[in-house]
Amino acid sequence: MEDEKQEGPELRSLVRNVIEEFVKAEQVRSEPAYKAELFDERRRREELENRVNELVKENQRTRQVAEEAERSSSIRSELQRLGVAKVDLAYRAVRDDVQRNEEGRLTARGEQGEVPLRDYLAQFVQENPELLPARISGGSGMGSGSKAPPAATGVDLDKIRPGMSEDELAKVRQEISRVASQALRGQ
Repeated sequence: MEDEKQEGPELRSLVRNVIEEFVKAEQVRSEPAYKAELFDERRRREELENRVNELVKENQRTRQVAEEAERSSSIRSELQRLGVAKVDLAYRAVRDDVQRNEEGRLTARGEQGEVPLRDYLAQFVQENPELLPARISGGSGMGSGSKAPPAATGVDLDKIRPGMSEDELAKVRQEISRVASQALRGQ
């Protein structure tokens, strides 16, 4: 009986040791699979993070390009509205002075500090009249060519109506074009 009592704790100890060795062996065997899975998950997460960062940078670049295009368009259209003939030249002269303020409006740094775009460009055009169209066409080198007398086509405004024939419509358009070109030339 005493032998059985002594064998009981030894047997229990032996069984416990065998079970612990088995569990350790299973952990060692399954650990590389877990590590590989964790490594794959980490790699996928890093790839996704890199892709998100690339998309964020691309979005920022796209916004900057769009903002620059809108800024350029606003400046050019305002210069055209002010009657500037040499828009590209004037744009190149003022583009570095124009920025967006905190509220998102286009402003320029002038002598009085921060000035709205429209006021700044109006002052710039006033200070640089050479950018405006010439007041007198011709000059000392202009030949004395004969000007064609205005052709009297006799288009009556009351005769312009829907359903006109193509010939009459073409004559009306030609007369409108002629009058518009004379008005632009200052005749």
